Amino acid sequence: MHIGLNAQLLSLSQDYRATGISWYVYNLLGHLPAGQHRYTVFTAERRAAELWPQLRVRLTRWPTRNPLVRIFWEQVLLPLHLAREGVDLLHGLGFVIPLASRRPGVITIFDLGFVVHPELIKPARRIYLSTMARLSAQRARRIIAISQATKQDIVRLWGIDPQRVVVIPCGVEERFRPPAPEALEAWRRRRSLPEHMILFLGTLEPRKNIPGLLRAYALLRSRGLRSHMLVLAGAAGWGQTSILAEMGRLGLNGQVFLPGYVPSEELPLWYAAADLFVYPSLYEGFGLPVLEAMACGTPVIAADGSALPEVVGEAGLLVSPTDVEALAEAIQRALQDPSLREAMRGKGLLQARRFSWAEAGRRTAQVYEEATTHERGGDV
Repeated sequence: MHIGLNAQLLSLSQDYRATGISWYVYNLLGHLPAGQHRYTVFTAERRAAELWPQLRVRLTRWPTRNPLVRIFWEQVLLPLHLAREGVDLLHGLGFVIPLASRRPGVITIFDLGFVVHPELIKPARRIYLSTMARLSAQRARRIIAISQATKQDIVRLWGIDPQRVVVIPCGVEERFRPPAPEALEAWRRRRSLPEHMILFLGTLEPRKNIPGLLRAYALLRSRGLRSHMLVLAGAAGWGQTSILAEMGRLGLNGQVFLPGYVPSEELPLWYAAADLFVYPSLYEGFGLPVLEAMACGTPVIAADGSALPEVVGEAGLLVSPTDVEALAEAIQRALQDPSLREAMRGKGLLQARRFSWAEAGRRTAQVYEEATTHERGGDV
């Protein structure tokens, strides 16, 4: 088959755009089984052809980093490109497919946060996805959900036939592993990082529940825990001003380190340098940073809702993201019990091995076959 992949959300820049959905697209393109199908990738990233010579790349000349331009291109111009290239099936790698196209379609849905927690999403993005993603899901032959929790939301909130929704979890790259101790210490000194730190890593936005983490950290400091600095690493997102305001209100200015966006090549070192990785997000379609932290040998504490329990399994501590006292107690328990941290570390390394990008690529190619050989709504 000739498979088209709409990869307009792929970003190869070293900034905040190269996270989230872009990270999924990047890894999936690199792990689709070679020789099984013909692939044409539609992207504005000029380096894509160098990275994946086994894929046919069609560069988009339109400035699709602009959301309005991208939406116009996807809905109006992409169907013309599909016809010109002779594409048999289109995979929309970011929630949507062009509604005017009659070709079979597959979409990946990462989460329904814009439905479950609309107050945590930018209004324009919420309105667009609530309409276009839902209509695309109704039209698509198959929907790929990156977790069971996301599949359940799709079925429950949109009434989609569960047989059309296939769960394919994200993977973890091989470079996420415990680094050599001497390399880690040399990097820590170059970065002037504290000897002991609690790490959060992700976009600083409302749904990550960073104010809740700040309150838990302030509570621990009031109880005498002064040995660990809290590090909030990641690009500034929508609503970061509320995070800074909460830091000031709690008297944590100077006690919390905000290094900003972390380059991709440094991520394993940031994870490994932390005594504990804490991710109290209010809602996640998967929670890739948690998986990466476990693969680097760092004990994790995460929220007990949405998809995070699927990723953590029995390897970490799970707490209610809205219970500041419980979050503080979990952090204190882990930091004060070295044997518990070592057990969490070992379980985390084993848990991370269950997630593979190669397996995600293989199963995605299988979905393409199912989408074209079965009638819409048929058995998966």
